[in-house]
Amino acid sequence: MLVGMRHLPNLNAVRAFDAAARHGSFVAAAAELGVTHAAVSRHVRNLERELGVELFERHARHVVLTGEG
Repeated sequence: MLVGMRHLPNLNAVRAFDAAARHGSFVAAAAELGVTHAAVSRHVRNLERELGVELFERHARHVVLTGEG
């Protein structure tokens, strides 16, 4: 890796984030992507951990983007 080059986030995590943000739901995002809602949740959690911010407010049946998201 070149010195000073930024690490890019996992593309599957970015896809999961994008789908969840558009649908407002991990379940709907999972259906679009053809994966389980647990996989979407895991990808988003890993992305949040990597970025050091919370991207969604999680509610019982939906998610809402935070300011950082």
